[in-house]
Amino acid sequence: MKNNVKITRIKRSLTQQQLAQKVGVTRQTIGLIEKGEYNPSLQLCIAIAKALNQTLDELFWEVEES
Repeated sequence: MKNNVKITRIKRSLTQQQLAQKVGVTRQTIGLIEKGEYNPSLQLCIAIAKALNQTLDELFWEVEES
């Protein structure tokens, strides 16, 4: 899954640790989500979107396999 979490987090001047604390996960989890190596639950996606003041569509999208 591709996402704009890292770009948006940096624009908001938040560290991975700060975002992790806002949504109740570890800094490592945020890092893996940003690299696309961890598929967060819908609940976590919503929490991240709220913390970054973005919509789910603005942050996350699925890439079609061709």
